[in-house]
Amino acid sequence: MEAVKLACATCGQMNRVPVDRLSAGPKCGSCGEALVDGRVIELDAKAHDKATRGDDLPLLVDYWAPWCGPCRQMAPEFVKAAQSLKGRARLAKLNTEDNPQIAQRTRIQGIPALVLYRGGREVARLAGARPASDIVAFVQGHIA
Repeated sequence: MEAVKLACATCGQMNRVPVDRLSAGPKCGSCGEALVDGRVIELDAKAHDKATRGDDLPLLVDYWAPWCGPCRQMAPEFVKAAQSLKGRARLAKLNTEDNPQIAQRTRIQGIPALVLYRGGREVARLAGARPASDIVAFVQGHIA
């Protein structure tokens, strides 16, 4: 049975999830938090590093800040995209104001910035606020 590794954003535990169970809402074996439920995951620095380096499922991270108007404008569209991509990709947010070291290390030069990771590597970037349809198309275009 084929499985993927997913980092829990809550406790940091790495979980192995059978591919055929991704759409069934798997939970973390350690803390019980949902791993793939169509919601946007809030990341801190530790969870960011663990997920971007360890997740087998594509992970799209929105690098944003609370003072950024376009970031706030795109937030509901990002939520819609997360629901559309449930089971095929996880979507997460990282507040660059709270985590400037991550923004610097990942070379974020403007926000909102969307970075797609897969298998521990950056796959693609997309700059600027986008509607849900563009976000979904971006991810699907890079994971097909």
